[in-house]
Amino acid sequence: MSATSGNGSPPIDWRRAEQVATRFAARTPATEVHVDQAWLEDRAAEAEDRVEAVTGLRAAGGRPQIQLIDRADWIRANIASFQQLLAPLFERWTERTQEKSSDGRGGRPLNGVALSATRQIAGAEVGLLLGWMSTRVLGQYDVLLDRGTGDDAVYMVGPNLAGLEQRFGFDPDQFRMWVLLHELTHRAQFTGVPWMRPYFVGLVDESLRHANPDPAALLDALKAAVKRPAEARERVRENGVIGLIAGDEQRATLARVGGLMSLLEGHGDVTMDRAAGDAVPDAERFGEVLRERRRNATPIAKLVQRLIGLEAKMNQYAAGERFIAAVEAHGGPRVVDRCWESAENLPTIEEIREPQRWLARAGLLAS
Repeated sequence: MSATSGNGSPPIDWRRAEQVATRFAARTPATEVHVDQAWLEDRAAEAEDRVEAVTGLRAAGGRPQIQLIDRADWIRANIASFQQLLAPLFERWTERTQEKSSDGRGGRPLNGVALSATRQIAGAEVGLLLGWMSTRVLGQYDVLLDRGTGDDAVYMVGPNLAGLEQRFGFDPDQFRMWVLLHELTHRAQFTGVPWMRPYFVGLVDESLRHANPDPAALLDALKAAVKRPAEARERVRENGVIGLIAGDEQRATLARVGGLMSLLEGHGDVTMDRAAGDAVPDAERFGEVLRERRRNATPIAKLVQRLIGLEAKMNQYAAGERFIAAVEAHGGPRVVDRCWESAENLPTIEEIREPQRWLARAGLLAS
């Protein structure tokens, strides 16, 4: 099913998005990468074994299928995921718009020229975002691919990996193994914990259900931001622009997503470093270099990261690591396993920030 804008066309011109993204990505020089696919899959098999040894989690679905891709491939893959993710939302928005138009409250519908221009602009905006991100992402576990079928994908963006390896003198075998460990930890989390993937997808769907397409709601949110700038800045820090325009229900859902992702990202980083072992002796240096790279981003890059929520994602890594360190100090290195037992055991975003609260709820604090 494809989402439409009421005249058979999707509200975002996805072809335009791909064109803009690919052109933007091409502006950043891409380092040529050479890697044997069989070698990569062998290393991925070793990485999964190492992740299981550290976490006890075994990914379902057999050995991972690793896709070494370029930036254009990454853009196309993520557009496909976006189309699937947003289709139900666009359908609901279209239905609401048609209902308002039919009862006289929605004003006149856009004519063909205006509608085409709107779709082109939306496509260009999405394209710019994806194009910029395609120059920075190293690896990705695509949890949203073919939801409900059990399929998944692990992407390794070759030009970006090779670029960092050359710039900082990283050993390619070690660096790619290190990145694989992080992404395959996510695969183990989402498929090795049977309820995790449907739970996460449910949260995403719930957040989208609460999205309000009414332009008046957006205008009200912007007016409120002007009146309460400190609160607006905090919301943007938490979730990017979406946090600024989200209603109370959507913000509550986003907080649940934030708590979950902080746990998963922190657990991913901790596992990556522990599983690296003798296979990645330079792991500590890799982490230090990438953290420094993030800190030294240009002001424009930092602004973009904040607006699109990437800054919040990076903060999730650090918050999640602090949470795991704190709870392990009381319950040992596998206390996080309690989180995999049920969704009720997951820490809230408040508990991520104050681990003592989760420890108390889990009965791990001495009375």
